[in-house]
Amino acid sequence: MTLGRRALLSASLALPFASAAAKEAWTRPAGLAPDASIALWPEGHIKPPPGLVERVVQRSDDPNASDRMLEKITRPRLDIFRPAKPNGAAVILAPGGGYRYVVIDKEGYELARWLKERGVTVYVLFYRLPGDGWANGADVPLADAQRAVRLVRSRAGSDGIDPARVAFGGFSAGGQVATSLLTRFDARVYDPVDAFDALPARPDALAAVYPVVSMDPAIAHAVSREKLIGAHPDAARERLYSPERNVRADQPPLWLLHAEDDGVVKVENSVRLREATRAVGASVEAHFFERGEHGFGLLKTAGLPVAIWPELLWNWLGAHKIV
Repeated sequence: MTLGRRALLSASLALPFASAAAKEAWTRPAGLAPDASIALWPEGHIKPPPGLVERVVQRSDDPNASDRMLEKITRPRLDIFRPAKPNGAAVILAPGGGYRYVVIDKEGYELARWLKERGVTVYVLFYRLPGDGWANGADVPLADAQRAVRLVRSRAGSDGIDPARVAFGGFSAGGQVATSLLTRFDARVYDPVDAFDALPARPDALAAVYPVVSMDPAIAHAVSREKLIGAHPDAARERLYSPERNVRADQPPLWLLHAEDDGVVKVENSVRLREATRAVGASVEAHFFERGEHGFGLLKTAGLPVAIWPELLWNWLGAHKIV
């Protein structure tokens, strides 16, 4: 066995979820809370559609395994997790939810806690949902993502972060938010509202975990596709909202993770984006695992080779000088 492989296996054994016993020690109680929460937009700038009322739904009856989701988001925001000793890195997380809701714990607070313990300042993004009746609904998730990057950079002094070390990560439908930002970070999807909007919205690195990417009906996640672009989009609309068809040489370095047995979001979403990114000469690293299914996050990787994924991501962030 080579030294590199031994080191890799040692790293996997150090993960909190590499075994069922370790998994039991890693709980996510409903009381886990961010250190602060800030609105993305100035007071009164966005007006929720009539009748839209935000709601938190708890999907778990286990107090040590909270699985909340936020529906009908009226106040897009960033929940901030501050480490005791910030290392200067910032990571913005966009959880999934099929563009029907945004999960709170599984793909938000859970990974935020893991990164916070390593010195990263983490911002969990609760973005508006395109099917909730907003004007220009298909663009509101991207608008919120762009605004989030700009707002985080504006807080470099107060949050102790380096504005040149801001990464963005997305899961599932949040991966569609992320990969849209990957290729359309400079698209004009909203009018500037303050000085923060003069800051760049291009992340310094971007990760997408079992992401919804394509709007091609052959591989698209049907629910996310309909919520984002409608039931009967024309070819131009389908193309515009398919990140793999809008790759560019100046996009941020990209990291992809997907399970081959994902029965919800086909692995071809990541495969196509990887190949398209390689074709334009942009940086990409991809990891495909035999098993893991969809939505594994951190807790559902116990006993599987995919349990090593947080360390793989951490090492990649280090290679790109984020951490």
